[in-house]
Amino acid sequence: MIRSEVIKSLLPVFADHHVVCNIGLPSQELHLMGDKPTNFYMLGTMGLSSSIGLGVALAQKEKVISIDGDGSVLTNFGTLPTIANNVADNFILLIIDNGSYGSTGDQPTYAGMKTSLTAVATACGCENVIECQAEEAPATLQKAIDSNKMTVIVCKCESGNIKVPVITMDPVVIRDRFMKSLEARNA
Repeated sequence: MIRSEVIKSLLPVFADHHVVCNIGLPSQELHLMGDKPTNFYMLGTMGLSSSIGLGVALAQKEKVISIDGDGSVLTNFGTLPTIANNVADNFILLIIDNGSYGSTGDQPTYAGMKTSLTAVATACGCENVIECQAEEAPATLQKAIDSNKMTVIVCKCESGNIKVPVITMDPVVIRDRFMKSLEARNA
């Protein structure tokens, strides 16, 4: 399975939750397959989906799932110790690890070579780190949601992309509708 197939398989699991999605193709794929106000699409900041998701989770009670890629996590390694030291049991970080920088042409990442993001997250102090294969992603994510424990999931999948249109929605609109959906659920 490639990343887009993983995202598609997770749509039913995401249905009732707020999702902060990584820049580039992951956001475009999620937008194409299941756009809704509870999705926050990153449009200009590589490596910050996990940081923003953690901040949103710490600020309110709703469950927040951040979809990040291995390349993005590698560009913002500081996020893993930050997550480990700021536990939010309503936060799940889902790293879709395809071993490549998918949005820029599938160049290999170090996670596709020697670096294990599962081992790195554990070494940073994250207590609930699970590695799964793409086919196991829906069950693994649902189990993490049900556990009510902060969880880091490293989902291994194949490299590859589908053609998707760019997101033309204004970033302010994306932010505002996401914030309004959070406010409604936290009221």
